[in-house]
Amino acid sequence: MRICTLALRAGAIALALALAGPATGAQGHEDGAVRATVTPAEAPAGTGVEVSVSGCEGTTGSAGSGAFEGDAELTGGDGGKNSLNGKAKLRSGLSGSYEVTVICDGHPHQRTGTVRVIQRNPEPVSPVRAGGGGTARFPSVASAGADEAGPGTPHAVVGLVLAGAAAVAVAFRGIRRRSRSE
Repeated sequence: MRICTLALRAGAIALALALAGPATGAQGHEDGAVRATVTPAEAPAGTGVEVSVSGCEGTTGSAGSGAFEGDAELTGGDGGKNSLNGKAKLRSGLSGSYEVTVICDGHPHQRTGTVRVIQRNPEPVSPVRAGGGGTARFPSVASAGADEAGPGTPHAVVGLVLAGAAAVAVAFRGIRRRSRSE
């Protein structure tokens, strides 16, 4: 019975300590004091963005996000008076909202800002060789020069000669068939 009482007391003390939290000075670095701003706040994948962080006491830091290709190295600041600034590139193939985490003053500050990655409309790199049919662009006869106006006299003469030769061949073939059948 005495063991159960000791166990209950120890459990109550452990619960009280857990709820009270640590009694150290580490709570002085609250995440609410540090804010990250990404410009532009909504950008296409694969482009660069600028990161500005306020609320850090130091003159350097870094900002990271699942959307960034690598951490943005932050510089500037003046003992908390000015913001820290850096640049990052958004990873290709992403879309959606991503949280930004800042490390400054030797401590991580999570969820200090967000960036929204959008997909750009695909742009063809080169035209596709797929025929084209009637979609090809040709200059109209009215806008074409004299050299591009169409077949000239030599073409007309050759066409008439070939048509005449074809007519003679058909006529002779018809005559031969009649003479064989009689």
